[in-house]
Amino acid sequence: MTEIPLNSVLWVGAILFVCGVICMTTKRNGIGVLMGVELVLNGANINFVAFSRYGKLGLDGQVIALFVIVLAAAEAAVAIAIALNFYNNHLTIDVDQGDTLRG
Repeated sequence: MTEIPLNSVLWVGAILFVCGVICMTTKRNGIGVLMGVELVLNGANINFVAFSRYGKLGLDGQVIALFVIVLAAAEAAVAIAIALNFYNNHLTIDVDQGDTLRG
C-alpha cells in the first residue's frame, strides 16, 4: 500500500483552512460564517492528525483533534442557538443587521 506523503496532507489541511477563512470573511450570513469556522477547525484537525501520524507525537495529535471536534460540536450548538435568537429579534440572520445590542 502506498503511503501518502506528509506534504500532500499538509496541503489539504492548508487549503481547507484558507477556504474557511475566505468563507468567514466574505459571507454575510451567520450560517455561512459558522461553516467557515468549521472548515478552519477541520483544516487544523487534519494537520494535527498528520503530525501525529508522521511525527513523533504518537497519539497526542489525534487526542487533540478529538478535543477540537468536541469543542466544535459545542460551539455549533451554542452558535445555532444564538442565530435562532438573533433571527427571532431581527427577522434575519444577516450579521450586518445586528450592529446594536438591545435587550
